[in-house]
Amino acid sequence: MNVIVFIKQVPGTTNVRMDPATGAMLRDPSDTVLNPLDEHAITEAAKIKDGQPGTVVTALTMGPPSAVKALQEACARGADQGVLLSHKAFAGSDTIATSRALAAAVRKLGPVDLILAGEKSIDGETGQVGPMTAAMLELPAVTFVRRLNLEGGRIRVQRLVEDGVEELAVTLPALVTVVRDINNPPLPSLRRYVMAKKMTFPVWGPEELGLKETDTGLKASPTRVVKVFSPKFARSTAIFRADGEAGLDASVQAVIDLLRTKEILKKGGA
Repeated sequence: MNVIVFIKQVPGTTNVRMDPATGAMLRDPSDTVLNPLDEHAITEAAKIKDGQPGTVVTALTMGPPSAVKALQEACARGADQGVLLSHKAFAGSDTIATSRALAAAVRKLGPVDLILAGEKSIDGETGQVGPMTAAMLELPAVTFVRRLNLEGGRIRVQRLVEDGVEELAVTLPALVTVVRDINNPPLPSLRRYVMAKKMTFPVWGPEELGLKETDTGLKASPTRVVKVFSPKFARSTAIFRADGEAGLDASVQAVIDLLRTKEILKKGGA
């Protein structure tokens, strides 16, 4: 089998910063991690490889040159190889432009049996890239999968839906996004980390993917961040003190009047 896993390098959750002028995320290469949900996708691909001799798992990511760290992490966790999509023309890509580049990379990698991805990335949290890439490749997409079993030329899955669990059988090739419940990613061994650090990965830009630079990046992104701002919270505290029991009724009434003024209590309420 040929299994491709979409992964992403993301900022640490406590260090997400936005450029208020451009709306773009500020990324510090020294403080990034592999998207935690993608760890589950890689782990599931490794399980498939263990049960299907001859399976090749390829990690695929798009990002700056520093995203090679995510590929190394993926290979330490079970991927056999990785490909980095990196070029200045990719800068500013929204989910549509990103999906277009990933779809072109999948075509270049050759026939694929299964594409796995985390349900979403913790920075953008759109959950759009996986299904959108499947649509561009004209593949079936199954999202929020918590169980996955191969049955010959198809997969049987359990997916989380609003009112319970849905079971589906899908013919391969297909794309599947997984949730945390699907497995418990083990910690890679030191030997695998050392091996992954020594690996090299091809870097593809628009030319290698057969794309025009106008088909990628900000120019090809119909969705834009118009404004970024931090919400401001204002607190207005009122303190009412009662001087003994004599002033208690007056203080209680003052609180009630204040709540009515703010329309928290309606007239006649107590």
